Amino acid sequence: QVHVVESGGGLVRPGDSLRLSCAASGRTFSNPDMGGMGWFRQAPGKEREFVAAITWNGEYTLYSNSVKGRFTISGDVAKHMMFLQMNDLRPEDTAVYYCAVTEDDVAIATRSDYGYWGQGIQVTVSS
Repeated sequence: QVHVVESGGGLVRPGDSLRLSCAASGRTFSNPDMGGMGWFRQAPGKEREFVAAITWNGEYTLYSNSVKGRFTISGDVAKHMMFLQMNDLRPEDTAVYYCAVTEDDVAIATRSDYGYWGQGIQVTVSS
């Protein structure tokens, strides 16, 4: 059993920054070269969409076009933790953000390849 827990959400104004954290626990992911953690988000009335992902060894990151250049994903491999630094936040970034873990290749993993999910955390960007 894997437990995934997000933290750090909240209400901010447009242009502000916010940092999300995610911790995975419950088992050992022994292969640092395969698998990793990702962030997804779901706005009201919309599908859950991919935001960013990182391999366990931190050597590979992937971003959606909508956040590239504004969001930065990083990880602490030893602690199985992941962070999402979100800068220049916009109202359209408002959503519930989910952290998830995959044991597949992060570069090609789809939403269904992420087998472990957190409960989600609200991020609201509003003036």
